[in-house]
Amino acid sequence: MNTIIVPALKIEQGPGRALFSFAIKGKEIQSIASISRVKRHEDELVGYQRPEVSNHINEIKRYLESENPMIPNALVIAFNSSVKFVPSDHNKSFGELVIPIIEGDDSKPGLIVDGQQRAAAMREADIDSFQMPVSAFITDDSQEQREQFILVNSTKPLPKGLIYELLPYTETKLASSLQKRRFPARILDELNHRKDSPFYQLIQTATNPSGLVKDNSILKLIEASLNEGALYNYRDAATGTGDIEAMIIVLCNFWGAVSDVFPEAWAKKPKESRLMHGAGMTALGQLMDEIFARYHIDQQKEGVSREQFKQDLEQMKPYCHWTNGTWNFGEDDKVKWNDLQNITKDIQKLTNHLLRKYRMEVWK
Repeated sequence: MNTIIVPALKIEQGPGRALFSFAIKGKEIQSIASISRVKRHEDELVGYQRPEVSNHINEIKRYLESENPMIPNALVIAFNSSVKFVPSDHNKSFGELVIPIIEGDDSKPGLIVDGQQRAAAMREADIDSFQMPVSAFITDDSQEQREQFILVNSTKPLPKGLIYELLPYTETKLASSLQKRRFPARILDELNHRKDSPFYQLIQTATNPSGLVKDNSILKLIEASLNEGALYNYRDAATGTGDIEAMIIVLCNFWGAVSDVFPEAWAKKPKESRLMHGAGMTALGQLMDEIFARYHIDQQKEGVSREQFKQDLEQMKPYCHWTNGTWNFGEDDKVKWNDLQNITKDIQKLTNHLLRKYRMEVWK
């Protein structure tokens, strides 16, 4: 029988409980381990792994094929007792794992407990020498494998806010969903930490938990404006980034004007002001793009001034009820100021109201 022999470290974690740490070429994993899919044979539950997620696998594959990939978190593999650890003569903690190679579809000596998407990506990727760290244990007990699978996969994921705050300070290629948010997160970071920004320390993040505005609300309005609004004018489509200084000026001019025109609603808790609420932020972000479109002229480098934003917002005051009163969205559609919720229906209703009033009463 052919075997793979790899240098390994034996880690004793308790009586009869040992982990083995080693590295193996990613392409060789499919020779020693397979996936135990969860299914039922009549009334008996078999296996534990979910189906592969093709989008996730493709993301990892692209990363593996990038210039300088690194995956520090190890795969977890449960080996059966056909795998043997041979300690060295000098130190019983160091030695070699002897792993039988099973060709074809016959049962492999190992089952992947954690990391099936990474293993699948390595199988598909155009890489030959990439070494993958592995943590392994030896057992013939399927219940123990299932218990470890549950333990490994029941850890609480990182808060998204922490990830967003870290994004601007990374450079490596990330999953596309994070890659798209890196530049908006950098703009958010600038808004929250520049002393001349109207949002200075007002945005709630992992390091600023007392902030009044949710980071996700600001990210959404920045992303919307980058896609088709005011910030789009300063975007570099090739890189997904752009002239960040010009974008910061636009945002500071508009939101500075908002704080001037609605001082009673600015820098208040969302329950005291719907302006600082997710619905208000999103709708006003759309209004920013609309006012910008009115004044902005191609090739006009200076953009739209705080005074220009302010004069238009002043005319919108009669139609806004951020801290009291009733929103009048039309006949038989009146909503108390604090009944607006951060849900799609209410956000769309508020956005339509502001844009309609702006076009009818201000930008005539």
